[in-house]
Amino acid sequence: MGKTRANRIGILTAGGDCPGLNAAIRGVGKAAMGTYGIKVVGIYDGFLGLIEHNFRQFEWEDLSGILSRGGTILRTSRVKPHKFETDDGKVVDMTDVAAEHYHEMGLDCLVCLGGGGTQKNALQLTQKTGIRVITLPKTIDNDIAGTDVCFGFDTATSIATEAIDRLHSTADSHRRIMVVEIMGNRVGWLALAAGVAGGADAILIPEIPYDIEAVAEAVRARDRRGSRFSIVAVAEGARPQGEELTNDQLGKAPPDVLGIQHHVGTTVARQLQELTGIESRVTVLGHVQRGGPPTPNDRLLATNLGTAAAELLAKGKWGTMVASKGQGWRAVPLEDVAGKRRYVELDHPLVSSARRIGACLGDE
Repeated sequence: MGKTRANRIGILTAGGDCPGLNAAIRGVGKAAMGTYGIKVVGIYDGFLGLIEHNFRQFEWEDLSGILSRGGTILRTSRVKPHKFETDDGKVVDMTDVAAEHYHEMGLDCLVCLGGGGTQKNALQLTQKTGIRVITLPKTIDNDIAGTDVCFGFDTATSIATEAIDRLHSTADSHRRIMVVEIMGNRVGWLALAAGVAGGADAILIPEIPYDIEAVAEAVRARDRRGSRFSIVAVAEGARPQGEELTNDQLGKAPPDVLGIQHHVGTTVARQLQELTGIESRVTVLGHVQRGGPPTPNDRLLATNLGTAAAELLAKGKWGTMVASKGQGWRAVPLEDVAGKRRYVELDHPLVSSARRIGACLGDE
């Protein structure tokens, strides 16, 4: 009969960094060690650390002073165990090696903090080798299925909103169109939330292909009413009508297909200046949205989900993602999460609110 609870667990952070990771590590670790007497091993550089056997056992002091820190004390990588690229460029399956090191570390469960790719990698690892996993949802894109919200999203929204706030004054001073490109190459939650919160006059997201003429007319209408400036929030994966991709294609499209490397914000700014005759400028926020200390909301969410994971570990319940649900949490089977993405629904209340306050979404 297998163990009914975990006595020694490993924790890693994988994929892109985001605010709240350290708060989640702290939540898992302090609850596991302090409340349930579970030993905690920190694995460095995501799944790469599992492959390279790079780890250390946490002591209580390792978790002190990290709640407000951005990034991750465990570092991260986008390495996939089943598609590991060697130094000579070959791609090999290192799943068995990762599992072997898991057992050598004496682990009863692996806690993986990450986004959509991490959920898939964790599921593949447990399906191929039988090792136990629990995951937590982190991403500024807020696009993981099965959870109300992901930690990292609130902080990124706050940063993008502040950027839009600051652009208002310089735009008004010069009578300009200010285009701000916000992260979100497949979903538009971040651009939509920051655009509404920051009072953007147009918000362009991947789920709603835009007509640049419709955006230009919204700008011209504001100009006719005496408004000296317009703010346009653009998700980096926004696409014009006629070039839209289906949700399935969005989920598989590499960055160059989505046009991200060419900065859609620059294209939109140039086109709007040509169509309206109003000087346009573009600001690409980029990775600044992922840096810095997490907001109180992200600290609370990460702590709540982290301590919930420790409770599941103590009860011997794994194979799940610890998801946000209302003010609490729920354990969602990993099979129901991996490979799925949460897109902005066209009838979502935030979309409706944006339209009611007069924000142009590029489609009318």
